[in-house]
Amino acid sequence: MMHEGMHTGGLIWMLLMAVIMVIPFWKISNRLGYPGALGLLVLVPLVNLGFLYFLAFAQWPIDRKGDPSGHSD
Repeated sequence: MMHEGMHTGGLIWMLLMAVIMVIPFWKISNRLGYPGALGLLVLVPLVNLGFLYFLAFAQWPIDRKGDPSGHSD
């Protein structure tokens, strides 16, 4: 009989890749003034692309608070 489903190695690889993807987006979200848990959105197909566009084009809460250095992008 053929083995069906995901083997342990595949599951470990998938979890490792999820952690590698979530941690940077968690940190980026925090730095921009959004809750870090938004970084979990990168795990959802197609939603992750929307999240990237949102981060790129939204006005960030940290910008609304005012930048003490006077920079504006």
